[in-house]
Amino acid sequence: MSQPHNILAAHRPASMRERVSEEEWAARVELAALYRILHHFGMTDLIANHITMRVPDGSGHILINAYGLTYDEVTASNLYKITIDGDVVLKPDVELGLNPTGYTIHGAVHRAREDAHVVIHTHSAAGTGVSGMKCGLLPLSQHAALVERVVGYHDYEGVALNFEERERLVANLGSGNLLILRNHGLLACGRTCGEAFLYLYRLEMACKIQVAALAGGLDNGLAMSGAALENTRNIAIANPGLVGGDLQWKALLRRMDRIDPSYKE
Repeated sequence: MSQPHNILAAHRPASMRERVSEEEWAARVELAALYRILHHFGMTDLIANHITMRVPDGSGHILINAYGLTYDEVTASNLYKITIDGDVVLKPDVELGLNPTGYTIHGAVHRAREDAHVVIHTHSAAGTGVSGMKCGLLPLSQHAALVERVVGYHDYEGVALNFEERERLVANLGSGNLLILRNHGLLACGRTCGEAFLYLYRLEMACKIQVAALAGGLDNGLAMSGAALENTRNIAIANPGLVGGDLQWKALLRRMDRIDPSYKE
C-alpha cells in the first residue's frame, strides 16, 4: 500500500525546477543572478526594465521577468518563458503579467542576433544623461575607450510598444554589443551573462565619468588622443578576456552568494 505522503506528493504541483530541463534551470539561475547584480549596482528603475536570456534548447524562447517585481525579488522560479513576440510558453507561479516593452525591444535583438543570448536594458541616471547629450559618448576615460567601438545610437520614438520600431533598433545596433537609446537609456547584449554585464558596466562607468567630467562644462572636457584611443581599441580586440567577462562574472556570483543566494530558488 502506498504511503500517504507519497499520495500527496503525486498530487503536489510540480515546481518550476521539475518542469524544465537542467540546462534551462541553470540558465534561469544565471539570469536571476544577473537581475540581483544590477540591483546591487543600482542600475534599476523601480519595476521597469528587463534582462532577457535565450533558453539554451534551440527553441528561440526567452526568459524574462514578471512585471511588478523589483530586481532583488527575481528568482530562477519566477521568470516567464515566452516567445520573442511575447506569447507565454511557461508562466511562473505569480499573479503578475508581462510588460510588452520588454519583448518589443529584447525580442527584436534576440531575433536579429544569434550571438545575443543575453540582452539588458537600463534607465540609469548616468546612462540616460549621456543619451540626452548631443555629443553622445566621448573618449574621456579608459572605460569609454574599451567600449566606444561597439556603441550604436537609436533615436527615441516614444514608449517602445511599436513592433515596427524593431527594424530600426536592430539596424542601429548592427553587430555591436551596446546601444545608446537617445533620451531613454542603455542597451547591452552578449553571448553570456558575464559578457553582457561587463559591456554594460563599462558603458555605465564611462557615462558616470562623462557626467562628472562635464560638470565643469563641455569645453573643460579633455578627450584622449586619437593614438591612445586607437591603442586601447586594438588591445581590447586582441585580448578577448578583456571583454569576455568570465572572471568578473565568477567574482560577482560569489558576491551574490554571500549577500543573498535566494536568487537560486
